[in-house]
Amino acid sequence: MAQLKAAISLTALILASAPAFAEDAEKREDTVVVTGNYLANEKFSGTKTLTPIINVPQSLSVVTADSIAQQGFTNVGDILQYTPGASFGQGEGHRDQITIRGQNTTADFFIDGLRDDVQYFRPLYNLEQVEILRGSNAMIFGRGGGGGVINRVTKRPDTEKSFNFISASVDTFAETSVAIDSNIKLTEKSAFRVNAFAESLDNHRDQFDGNRFAINPTYLRELTPDTQFSLSYEYVNDDRVVDRGVPSENGVPVEGFETFFFGDPDDNETTLEAHIIRGRVDHKFSDTLSWNTTVQYADYDKLYQNLYPSDIDTTAGTVELDGYRDITERQNLIIQSNLIADFETGPLAHTVLIGAEFADQESSNARLDNVFEENGDDQLSFSITNPLQIPTHDFTNLSRDRNSDVQVTSLYVQDQVDIGQHLKVVAGLRYDEFEIDVDDIAGSAQFSRSDDEVSPRIGLIYKPADNISAYVSYAKSFLPRSGDQFLTLDDESVQLEPEEFENSEIGLKWDITPTLSLTTAYFQLDRDTTELTDDGEDRFATTSETTGYEIQLVGQLYDWWSVNAGYSNLDAKLGTGATRAQTPENMFSLWNRFDVSEALGFGLGVIYQDEQFATSSNTVTTPDFTRVDAALFYTLENGTKLQLNIENLFDEDYFPAAHNNTNISTGAPLNARFAIKTKF
Repeated sequence: MAQLKAAISLTALILASAPAFAEDAEKREDTVVVTGNYLANEKFSGTKTLTPIINVPQSLSVVTADSIAQQGFTNVGDILQYTPGASFGQGEGHRDQITIRGQNTTADFFIDGLRDDVQYFRPLYNLEQVEILRGSNAMIFGRGGGGGVINRVTKRPDTEKSFNFISASVDTFAETSVAIDSNIKLTEKSAFRVNAFAESLDNHRDQFDGNRFAINPTYLRELTPDTQFSLSYEYVNDDRVVDRGVPSENGVPVEGFETFFFGDPDDNETTLEAHIIRGRVDHKFSDTLSWNTTVQYADYDKLYQNLYPSDIDTTAGTVELDGYRDITERQNLIIQSNLIADFETGPLAHTVLIGAEFADQESSNARLDNVFEENGDDQLSFSITNPLQIPTHDFTNLSRDRNSDVQVTSLYVQDQVDIGQHLKVVAGLRYDEFEIDVDDIAGSAQFSRSDDEVSPRIGLIYKPADNISAYVSYAKSFLPRSGDQFLTLDDESVQLEPEEFENSEIGLKWDITPTLSLTTAYFQLDRDTTELTDDGEDRFATTSETTGYEIQLVGQLYDWWSVNAGYSNLDAKLGTGATRAQTPENMFSLWNRFDVSEALGFGLGVIYQDEQFATSSNTVTTPDFTRVDAALFYTLENGTKLQLNIENLFDEDYFPAAHNNTNISTGAPLNARFAIKTKF
C-alpha cells in the first residue's frame, strides 16, 4: 500500500507539472531520436505496430546496441542486472533463465517477435536492441510470458551506405572475443550485412572453459517502391563446461569455495548447434495500410551432461554429487502475418492490428541419470579434494525418453484508439488453439491435450501533454500444463486447464526532455494453478501474488552526462505464505557515462540486489550484495575506439544467482576487460 500511495503521489506531482512542459512537447514528434548512447521516446517492436514507448500501457525497458557495447555486456544475464523488476538465474550452467515479476522461465524469449524457446545462452553480437517487457501479455506473444518476455531485435542491412567494423576484447581471466559487422550496399535498392563473432570462454572458476561462435548473414532487397524482402540465416555453436556453482550449508551458500569446481570438466559439458532461417516480406498498400509476413524455421541440437553437488558436510570434508545427461532436438516452424491499418471513424483515430500465427514445434528429449559403480545409485558422498577425485560412474540409467509435437494456431486483433488529443485506448484479444501430442517412450504411454484460450489486453492512457502519459492496464496470459519445454504432462496434469496469469498495472511515463525519459509502474500479478481433488473437483494450489513498484530514468541529464537508473520493490508470495524463489525484494542499479571531451569519457555503475531465497522452500538464502563497476573510453583521431571495463571494482564477495538450494553461482572478483573497435 505504501508503494501504491507513493506511485499515486508521484503521478499527481508530475501531472501537476505538465503545463510547464506542454509548450516544449508540442514541438516534438513521435519519432526516433538518437543522442549519445541512448534512445529517447523510441519506438519498439513489442506491439507489432512500432509504437512509441510513451504510448504503450506497460512497463518495459529497451537496451540498445550502444549500451550493450558501452557496459561490456556479453549475455542476457548482464543486461538484467541493470533492469528493474527482472533478475537472472543460474540456468544450471547451460542456458538463459530469468525471473520477471516473480515468474521464472527458460522459454519466454523471442527474436524479432518470433518464439525462440530452446534452452541455450543467447549471444548479443547481432542485435540492434533488446526489449524487456514486464507483465503478462499473451495478446502479442502468445502462451507463457506470465511475468514478461525478452525480445531481441536483430540488425538489418543498410541500403544507404557500406561499412565494416571489427572489434576485439580480452579480460583478466584470458577470455577473448572478436566480432565483425560488415554491411555492403549492393545497389540503391539492396544490401547485404554479415554479423559474426567468436569467443574463447573463461572466468574465475577452476576448470571452466569453452568456445562459442555464430554468424548471421542477412540480405535485403526493395522489390518495388512499396515492397521489401529480407532473408536471414543464423548459425550458433556453443561448447562449454557446465558449472553449477557451490552448495549450501546451514541455510547459506558455503564460503571458501568461490573458485572451486564441483564436477569434472570431462563430464560437465554442454553443446549447442542452432540453425535459424527467417524470411520476411513488408508491403505498403498505401500510407495508411501495410502488411508483413515472416516465416522462420529453426533447428536446435542441444546436449548437456553434468555432475553437481547435492549436499556438503564441510566439517567431515565430504560432498555428495548427483548427475545426468540430457539430449534435446527441436524443430520450430513459425509463420506470422500482420495487417496494420490507420483510419478515422468520426472523431476517433485508429491503428488496427489484425494478425495470425501458426507454429509447429517437434521435440525429442531423453535423460539418462548418472550411476556410480560403487553403490549403483545416482548419488554418492566422498571426500573433497582439489580437484575432485570422482569415483567411477557413467550416464546409463534412462529416466526419460519423450517425443512431442506441438501445433499452435493463433488469431489476434488490437485497436489503438486516439480519443481527442489527450486520451488513448489500447484494446486487444488473442485466440490460441494449443495442441500437443506426447509419446512417452520410456513410460510406454501417450498423452494428448488441446486448449483453446482467449487472452485479453486493455489499457487506458491519459496524456495531458505529448511528453507525459499516465495509464492503467489489464492483461492476461496462460501456460499449458506441458510447461515451458513440453516435458511435464502425466496422467494427472493432462486433465488440468492451463495456468493463468493476470497483470493489473498503473504507470506513468514522462519524456522530461527529448533525450531523458522517466517511467514508473505499480502492479499486481496473480498466478493461479489448479489441481484435481480426489472427487474430480478443481482446487487452487501454488497460487501466487506479486505486487511491486518499478521506476527507471534513462537518457542524458546533460550533454556530457548519460544515465540509466532503475529501482524495483517486489513482494512475491505463494498461496502458502512462502516467498517466491529468486525474487529479491529490492533491486537498484545505476550506470553513468561522463564525457570529458569528444575523445575521452568514463563510466561508473553500481548494482544492489537484496537477499533472496534459492527455492520456494525458503530454507536457503543468498545474501544481499552491492557491486561497483567502472569504465574508461577513448576515441583515436581515426575513429578507433578503445575501452576498458572494470567489474566489481571493490572486489565484493557475492552470490548473484541460484538454480536450487545446492547449486548457487559465485560472483567474479575484481576483473577487467579491454576492448577495441575500428573501421576497416
